[in-house]
Amino acid sequence: MNGSEDRHIPVMLTEIVALLSPALQPAADEPAGSGGDHILVDCTLGLGGHAEALLRACPQARLIGLDRDPQALDQARRRLAPFADRTTLVEAVYDELPDVLDELGTPRVQAVLLDLGLSSLQIDRTERGFAYSVDAPLDMRMDGKQAKTAAEVLNTYSAADLARILRTYGEERFADRIARRIVAERELEPFTTSARLVRLLYDAIPMAARKTGGHPAKRTFQALRIEVNAELEALEAVLPAAIAALAVGGRIAVLAYHSLEDRLVKQILRVRSTDRAPRNLPVVPAGFGPELRLLTRGAQRPTEEEARSNPRAASARLRAAVRIEEAAA
Repeated sequence: MNGSEDRHIPVMLTEIVALLSPALQPAADEPAGSGGDHILVDCTLGLGGHAEALLRACPQARLIGLDRDPQALDQARRRLAPFADRTTLVEAVYDELPDVLDELGTPRVQAVLLDLGLSSLQIDRTERGFAYSVDAPLDMRMDGKQAKTAAEVLNTYSAADLARILRTYGEERFADRIARRIVAERELEPFTTSARLVRLLYDAIPMAARKTGGHPAKRTFQALRIEVNAELEALEAVLPAAIAALAVGGRIAVLAYHSLEDRLVKQILRVRSTDRAPRNLPVVPAGFGPELRLLTRGAQRPTEEEARSNPRAASARLRAAVRIEEAAA
C-alpha cells in the first residue's frame, strides 16, 4: 500500500460489515457454489477500505464500485487486486447509479453502501484545495472535470447567493457578513488560494464566536465544497434509486458526516419505512406497506475509542435499513 492507503482508516468498519454482510451471504437453502447473485454496490468507493472488508467477509459477494475521482479508483483497484475476479469499478458520480446498473445488466442488488463527504485521498492531497489548514488553489472539485471551482464561486456569485450557500450548506451564522466581505475583497483582487480566504474568515467572524464550533473556516469550506460538487442534489437523487435497486432482503447503509446529509437520509428512510396506504383502509394492500425496515435506532455513532483514534470518524452518523417489500407499480 502507498501512504494514502496506510493512513486510510475506514469509518465504523465493524458496524458496516455487521449491517451489510447478512444480505451478501448465501441463503440457508442455497446450494453451495450455485453462483447466486450477492451484489454489493459501494457508491462512494474511495480507497476501498469498506469494500475490501466486505469482500473478505462475504466470499460469494461481487462488488460494483463507483467513484467520481479517478485517482481514488486507481488506488482502490490496487487495493482490491486480490478480488479482481469479483469486482467491477466504474468512474461515476453516485447519482448515476441507475445508468451504471442498467449498463451492467444488474437491475437488482443485495447491498448498497454510501460513505458521504470527502475521501481520505481528497483530504490528504492538499493541492486539491479541500483543507483550510494548508494554502492551496481554491479548487475543491472531487473529480477535477467539472468547470466550476471554489474560486469561481467566490469570484462570480452575488453577495446574496454566497450568503445563501454559506447559510444553507455551511449553517454559518455570519453568512451575510462573510458574503459582503468576500464581494468587497474580490474587487481588489480575485480569490485564488485558500490562505487569503481563511484570513478573511478570521477577520469576519467575531472573536467570541471563534472560540466555539471548530475552526472559523470549517463551515465556509464545507459550503463551498457542497456547492461545487452539487453533493446534496446528488444524494437526494441517489437514495430513492438505491432503494429501488435493492432486492427484497437487500440492505442499504449510509454514513453521513454533517447534519444536512443526515437529515436528508433520515427523512427518506423514514418515509420508505412507513406504509403508503390511505389511512381509512382496514387492511394495507400488498405493495402499499413499508418498503423498508430500519436496522438502526436513530443514527448510530462511532464508539468513543474510534472517535479518539480516528478523528475523521468523530462526526459520523450511520443509518441502515433492509428492504421488506416491493413498491406497488
